Amino acid sequence: MNLPSRASSETLLKTYIKNEALLHHCYMVAQAMEAYGKALNQDVELWYATGLLHDVDWEQFPDEHPMKAVAEFFEEYPEEMKQAILAHAPGRTNVQAESLLDRYLFACDELSGLMNAVSLMRPNGFADMQTKSVKKKIKDKSFAANVSREDIQQGFLLINKTPDEHIEFLINVFRS
Repeated sequence: MNLPSRASSETLLKTYIKNEALLHHCYMVAQAMEAYGKALNQDVELWYATGLLHDVDWEQFPDEHPMKAVAEFFEEYPEEMKQAILAHAPGRTNVQAESLLDRYLFACDELSGLMNAVSLMRPNGFADMQTKSVKKKIKDKSFAANVSREDIQQGFLLINKTPDEHIEFLINVFRS
């Protein structure tokens, strides 16, 4: 499989996303996906690119996300990446997460957003973050209210990990 370079993927990302918070989110999901790709013996570059580009059309084409990107931006990218990006938004696409790549992208997306919000409230960010503090914020529906708690719960099931396992893994990833 031929996959465009990280530099090409980053150029594509920065062509369509100017919002710093959204760029940061995309890099966080890419970092999470890369770490899981390594842990699961998967194609790390594919997993990184999938995480990096999963929201590439969100800022400029929110009503068409993620179909616009899959239809028009990813000609050089593999079908499994397109499938995973469609599957991370099943409510919009009717595509369900099936493969490992699909499942982990779904599981990392919303949780990464919530964890970033938690880190911004802490003086040391991720440095001394604990799993229990993230779990507490998941329960607090008023905190980062735009983050889907249902999707976070579904993500735990999709990757067959407990909340503690998944959150702890991601804390360690984001600390580095």
